[in-house]
Amino acid sequence: MSLGMVRIALECEKQLDKDKIKLLEEPFWTMFFNGKKGGLGVKRDASEEDLNVFDLLRLVSMGTGDLPGKSDMEGSNGEIAYMRAHFDRVVGSKDSETLYMLSPDGNNGHELSIFFVRI
Repeated sequence: MSLGMVRIALECEKQLDKDKIKLLEEPFWTMFFNGKKGGLGVKRDASEEDLNVFDLLRLVSMGTGDLPGKSDMEGSNGEIAYMRAHFDRVVGSKDSETLYMLSPDGNNGHELSIFFVRI
């Protein structure tokens, strides 16, 4: 986010037999970071370690930082980076939703936008 505005687009393919699936329940996603393809995403259930992180951040309303880590999944220092913020959710249609991070200082610009699109 030090580079300025960050846009993350998650795209999934529309399947005729899956019309009943809600957009955010789609299992497979292609991710684009500021317009460049960045990888794939897969929906999964929260692990025990994920739930422990959520418990640690329960009292944090907004902010960024590092938490001490315990597994091989953390960064080089054994820490887990986190960002907690408030988001506005805008539903465009059954095939598109956007989350805009709200700035605590009242600035109208969106530093982080996450787009979910079914194409």
